[in-house]
Amino acid sequence: MGLVDILRHSFWISWKDLVDLWRNRMAVVMLILMPLFMMVMVGYIFPDESTIEGSPIGLANNDDGPLGAAFAQQLTLVAEQTGMMELKNRNGFDDMKDGILEGELYGGVIIPSDFSVQVLDNNSQAVIELVTDQSNPQMSLTLEAVLAQVVEELGRQNATVMVSLGLNKPLGEALTIVRPYVIESRGLVAGNPSYFDFIAPGIMAMTVMMSVMTGLPHAISYEKEFGTLDGMMVAPINRMAIILGKTLAQTAMGLIQGLLVLALAILIFGVTIQGNFLLVLLLLILGVFSFVGLGIVITSFAKDEQTASMVLMTLMFPMMFLSGVFFPIQQMPEFMQYIAWSLPLTYATSALRKVMVLGADISSIGTEMIVLVVFGAVLLAIAVPLFKRAMKM
Repeated sequence: MGLVDILRHSFWISWKDLVDLWRNRMAVVMLILMPLFMMVMVGYIFPDESTIEGSPIGLANNDDGPLGAAFAQQLTLVAEQTGMMELKNRNGFDDMKDGILEGELYGGVIIPSDFSVQVLDNNSQAVIELVTDQSNPQMSLTLEAVLAQVVEELGRQNATVMVSLGLNKPLGEALTIVRPYVIESRGLVAGNPSYFDFIAPGIMAMTVMMSVMTGLPHAISYEKEFGTLDGMMVAPINRMAIILGKTLAQTAMGLIQGLLVLALAILIFGVTIQGNFLLVLLLLILGVFSFVGLGIVITSFAKDEQTASMVLMTLMFPMMFLSGVFFPIQQMPEFMQYIAWSLPLTYATSALRKVMVLGADISSIGTEMIVLVVFGAVLLAIAVPLFKRAMKM
């Protein structure tokens, strides 16, 4: 057989595969959507100049003197004029902590009770506390840098005013004249979590998602292609038992992988679980539950394993990058944040991060748990009838 015949036969084989692809409408759609999703996602998930624009920041004025109220008024005026943050009044650190855990605040500013005394003291700088969300170190660093710049500028302006009013300190205290205010950061929990503390919960949630979403379609499509599924279908067992058995197997594998990631994060990277370990395990189970239905839906629609894999890749890659696993959702444009909060992985990641990094209890993650249960219940209600109908075809 000559080279020409080899090339001709290769052409016809490739043509056959392309025709098969064209006849599979779902595969064609996924072939087009995948690069579109990737380009749009990559183009918008990275932060821009409006990263913290409109960020909700708590403000607690604990100072009874006039200077604390004046500083709070100045900071509010700056926030309104620049639009960089939205200040919300809080009663103190505990109230601010609750706001951060519930997702209402990104951080906070506390004016201490002795602020006015410190400002007028010749030997000290007035301390302003910045409360940071340690579960989101990137956003916290950005906020800290911006607020430090704002506070320093307000300090220079107020120092000028004090000098003009004759309230200036002795020239020997130059530092307290130039920089009357200084920022001290305060986290919600003790210690300084690393970036790996930030991504470890997300990787756990993502691992569970990928295990369920890839394992379930593979397990069913594999048996469908090799004919072993037909044997189970004619056996004297309920079809719900088939779905349940496959689901339980993938659930077990997903939990094993998630716990393995957690063990490696603790042993190798020094990640510390601030909250309840049983609550972490419960969130992993809810994460699996929220994705099971989606895996069954994909299996019901896909004709073969190759099509199922294309659909999975199209769905999983955007979820991996849009769900706050690697990048803070707050740094995305607003319309991308709406998309992110429509994904179950976002809620699983957020809840795990609050428990592991901030030590949140079940009351602080109630919203995320409810959303995961609703996602799972709705998708299962759609998936079971679709699966039964697909098995009859």
